[in-house]
Order: sequence, then structure tokens, then C-alpha cells
Amino acid sequence: MTLVTTTEMLQDAYQNNYAIGAFGAHNLEVIKAIIAGAEKEGAPVILQTTASTYKYVEMSYMIALAKAAAEQAKVPVALHLDHGESFKVVMECLRAGYTSVMIDGSHLPFEENIQLVKKVVEAANAINIPVEAELGTIGGVEDDLQVDEQNAFFTDPELAERFVKETGIQSFAPAFGTAHGKYKQEPKLQFELLEEIHRVTNLPLVMHGASGVPEASVRKSLQYGIAKVNFSTELKDLFAEQLRAFFLENPNENDPRKYFLPAREALIELVQQKIVMLQK
Repeated sequence: MTLVTTTEMLQDAYQNNYAIGAFGAHNLEVIKAIIAGAEKEGAPVILQTTASTYKYVEMSYMIALAKAAAEQAKVPVALHLDHGESFKVVMECLRAGYTSVMIDGSHLPFEENIQLVKKVVEAANAINIPVEAELGTIGGVEDDLQVDEQNAFFTDPELAERFVKETGIQSFAPAFGTAHGKYKQEPKLQFELLEEIHRVTNLPLVMHGASGVPEASVRKSLQYGIAKVNFSTELKDLFAEQLRAFFLENPNENDPRKYFLPAREALIELVQQKIVMLQK
């Protein structure tokens, strides 16, 4: 199977009140774990990278890894750019072979954000690649993205309705109380706000910053249009914990085929848990 776009998987999830897991794909071991977890649950899955990830891995390697994973996978696999910060970055990913992109103009004034997103949508539509965009600002830290809590703000439903109509995006990421990175305390999600955004946008919605959000809150959000849920921090934390634990017990081991294995197996279980959580 080749890489697929997120269009059909998100529409099906949206119409049937479940969500697709989008997992931060940082290297070969993590990618293999994500695919294995998705296969065990028989669920479509999204490999997701920020620009800093593909720059670290290098684009040619990133695309090759994702394509190889998709070709061998028994489930549909998409490759998504998360938080593309500029038109240039998004175009690089589209030319390289990404099958879904996010343009993040949330830091711009509203009208400028619309114009940037429209420009990306026009280019992506020409090759049938879906576009995700954000309105409002989701706080926290993820790779090169950092937004102080005092600078984060919720999405205005009236602006969201106009934003979606004028840009022509295929999925929408609202700010309703989640944050990237680690939470200092349990997040308080604004479900009434999410419900209103769902009503006026009528599009698959995306939850950013799901690592650390209680399961009950994630599942409740599925009632209000959340069709894609992003996980990254939990994967990185668990992978690092497993490596540390292995080397404490095996300080002289030098074979990556041995010390990566427990970390990969732990991630497979975590991916399975998240996918099960997102089902109906």
C-alpha cells in the first residue's frame, strides 16, 4: 500500500464519532512502533513530523522511511506535516511527497492568516492534498514551536466559521484548552466552546497537545467533531525512559539492535492504547 491522504480517513472518523491517531514520527524505531501498533488494532494511522524533525532526519530519508512503512503496512498510512510555519516549508513537503499538511498562521493577524492559508490550500488542492490550519493559539512547547501560556488564547467561533469558509481547509485545529508538551496540571478543556466550533465549522476538528489529557476528556471531545488527535510528547518520554532503564541494567551493552528493542516494544503498546481510546 502506498502513502494515502488523510481526506477519507478523517471524513469517516468525523462522520462516525471516532478519531485517527497522529503520532510524532522521529526516527526509524518510532515509525516502526507506530505502524506495528496501528496494525495490531487494524486502524489507519498518521505519521506526523514537524519541520524540525524532517530537517534532523533529512527530507529524503524521511520520505523513504514513510513510503517504506506504508508499502509494508496492512493499514492505511498518511504522512502529515505538523505546524508548517511558512508557505516555503509547506511547498517543500508537498514536492517531497507528504500526503497531508498543516499551515500554521495562528501567530499572524486574522486577515493575514486567512491569506496565507488560502494560498496554501490553492497549491495543495492542485495535487489533491488536504490542508489543516489553526485559529486561536495553543500554548506550550513542541520542537521549535513555543508559545507562552499568557500568549495562548481560545478560538472565537464566529471567526472560526469565517476562517473555514474563506480558506477552504479540509480540517481545523481549534484552541479549546489543550497545550503542547507537558502539562503542569490537568487541562480544563472548554467543551461548550468546542461544541459551538463544531456546529459552525462542520469540518473534522483536530486536537493538538493530547499527551497528558485524561482519557475521559479525549473521548468526550469525540462527540464534538474531533477526528484527529496528535500525540508526541508521551512517545518521546516513554522512549527515553525505556532507554535509560535498559542502560541502568545493561551498562556495557553497545548493540542498538538490542537497546532499541524494549523502547520500540513499549511504544507499540502505547500506540495501541491511544488508538483504542480514540475508537467509538
